Amino acid sequence: MTNNLSINVKSKIYVIRGKQVMLDSDLAILYKCSNGTKVINQAVSRNRDRFPPDFYFQLSKEEYKNLKSQIVTSSCDKEHGGVRKMPYVFTEQGVAMLASVLRTKIAADVSIGIMRAFVEMRKYISNNLFDVSKALTNLDDRVKVLEDAFVKNDGTGIYYEGSIYDAYSAIIDIFKKAKKSLIIIDNYVDKDTLDIISKFSVKVTIITNKETCYINKIDIDKYNDEYKNLRLIYNKSFHDRFFIIDKKEVYHSGASINRLGHKTFAINEIIDDSINKIFIDNINNIINNKSKELIP
Repeated sequence: MTNNLSINVKSKIYVIRGKQVMLDSDLAILYKCSNGTKVINQAVSRNRDRFPPDFYFQLSKEEYKNLKSQIVTSSCDKEHGGVRKMPYVFTEQGVAMLASVLRTKIAADVSIGIMRAFVEMRKYISNNLFDVSKALTNLDDRVKVLEDAFVKNDGTGIYYEGSIYDAYSAIIDIFKKAKKSLIIIDNYVDKDTLDIISKFSVKVTIITNKETCYINKIDIDKYNDEYKNLRLIYNKSFHDRFFIIDKKEVYHSGASINRLGHKTFAINEIIDDSINKIFIDNINNIINNKSKELIP
């Protein structure tokens, strides 16, 4: 996918019902479907159980009206005529699933660029460390920052369902970069995570949600009896997974370590130094302020 096409994809991602989505008509164009959305709708109909509401849904009239106001040349109008049934949209997961059921070379290739664009946009919109609406005032600025700030393809990337070994290898390669410290933020830590970090002789801090993690103080004590390099902090403020190498490199993971390769997800390095500094400072504050919850 060329850089121009990547920019084009970013401009076709909209936020509806709090989700980032793409129109079926835009996907039909990107996938070069000769019959437009008909091909896409048929693919969904044949695989309806693979497209739950959080993957694929139809716009209401009000949502369609609001969306049209955002688009100068509306692909909705071209495809749907503005008066027939409302268009459908696909979330990030829906796009990945659509590419798998279409089973065409172009769908597979284009979907990689689309998924990368989703990841970039999602990190900016959902990141609680700064206010996008105040920092960026127009679409050109957003695109420029997204181009410059994210996604360096040095082993990071998209891992499709079933690529468990490749995903684990990528995580190991990232963790190997740590010379002094490794911070893992993951709400679903289990003994698989302990098995992985036992391979590294650096200080490891895991920040997790006490209500959803699968290890406890006994597990940590037994682990530290042998390896003596782990601290566990309970904190509920994170949704996504992050890895911090030597308090300077930050990686974002779309999947928990214990679910790597079970579903399509992406691992990306955040390469904007200013964003990294804010994020790492935030993590340091959590570690310092939550010392009472520190194990051991």
